[in-house]
Amino acid sequence: MRTVIARISDYSLGGLTAVEGTSFFDFCRDLPDDPAQLDHTRAFYEGADLHIMGRKHYEGSAQYFPDAVDHPYADAMNAARKVIFSHTITSASWANTTVASGDMSAELEKLKLDGDGYIVAQGGTGFWRSLINRDLIDEYRVTLIPYLASTGTRLFDDLAQPLRLEPLPAIAFGNGIMELAFRRVR
Repeated sequence: MRTVIARISDYSLGGLTAVEGTSFFDFCRDLPDDPAQLDHTRAFYEGADLHIMGRKHYEGSAQYFPDAVDHPYADAMNAARKVIFSHTITSASWANTTVASGDMSAELEKLKLDGDGYIVAQGGTGFWRSLINRDLIDEYRVTLIPYLASTGTRLFDDLAQPLRLEPLPAIAFGNGIMELAFRRVR
């Protein structure tokens, strides 16, 4: 059975995710690129067998990536097989994309049985929360930004149940960003 990995980016030490229009979001965008981090993330996206996301994340990504020529992950995301979980979208225009509109747990269970390789859960926050509260994430990869944010969105508030995790090796990048990884203990 395939592993579902939540890729949570722009996460502050204080437990907030960056929200557009905040100083934390601006700080994240102003951090210098680290070639090692770009290569690591690109390889992670290219290695995925499937990318899943919620409607809001899909709408932003589908509007941006097809025409992006200078984004380091555009080729990987455009070529990837993608599934959008939505009850409001009935079709998807982004290449290699389908829509899942049934029960999230049942739909994801089918996807986990269909193929090899890992599944990347892209987001957004509401989608991640739905996966977390249904205990459907097998691994968390959190991009920790060296910043204490005062505004943003808390991802792990209102957990339906506590979840035990075991740490995996962390990676420190030259721009101060760290990727923390945790596996769900079942």
